[in-house]
Amino acid sequence: MTTYGAERMQKSFTYEQLRKAEVFKIAPDDTNYFAILFDPANSSTNSIFVIEIFTVGGATPPNSHSTAHEFFYVLHGEGIASSDGDELPIAKGDALLLEPGSVHIVKNTGASKLYTLTVMVPNQEFSELIRAGERVALDDEDLAILTGKAA
Repeated sequence: MTTYGAERMQKSFTYEQLRKAEVFKIAPDDTNYFAILFDPANSSTNSIFVIEIFTVGGATPPNSHSTAHEFFYVLHGEGIASSDGDELPIAKGDALLLEPGSVHIVKNTGASKLYTLTVMVPNQEFSELIRAGERVALDDEDLAILTGKAA
């Protein structure tokens, strides 16, 4: 194996630690917030990868993306996803892929927070929208759930 000096090496990956991730709420009254893992601002991707956290009763506002697919993987909790009038329950272990142009909402219907891995491909300025919002922080409950250290 050849070892190169740091000036000649190119990283083949980007790395993030949840505790160090930047966390934002798009608008002050929003009931969901985002821990940014990877986006065009911190990596070479043209997509965005976040942990999206919905407070109890929280939901996204109705929204759509003209060219982007949006993916949700439920890490913890339960809710309802609706797209163009169709609804389905979602819970831990479920995956949902929304097509470009669909008007959709994800709502937390459980007794605890809802956590999803949310990916938008391509970014379609979602990262910029999130980063223009209010900085917030993950709380102890968030860190316990997301690191598997919850009681």
